[in-house]
Amino acid sequence: QVRFVETGGGLEQPGGSLRLSCAASGRTTISNFNTLAWYRRPPGKQRELVARITKGGGTTYADSVKGRFTISRDNGKNTVSLQMRSLKPEDTAVYYCNNFPSNSDYWGQGTQVTVSS
Repeated sequence: QVRFVETGGGLEQPGGSLRLSCAASGRTTISNFNTLAWYRRPPGKQRELVARITKGGGTTYADSVKGRFTISRDNGKNTVSLQMRSLKPEDTAVYYCNNFPSNSDYWGQGTQVTVSS
């Protein structure tokens, strides 16, 4: 059973930074996916796309995080990362990684990011 496992969340003050990591578990690795993405679900809202990255390293970002977040992948280490800088309270959410487009069978537990003073 394929699942993505997210780590690295926590409580951070506005303006701070966090780095999230994601690994693929089950009979697969990150290298088997063409495009991977980070998503988030803010409190009381629907899940939204934050950033995605192709196998070749091409990236796309939501307007709300452009210039502040950086997505990267290391196929050899089976890791997709999201470096988040200049965090804002509106970045508070549960963050998930998945294929792009997402596969409903692959969702993991996510990792909570809370930005608050």
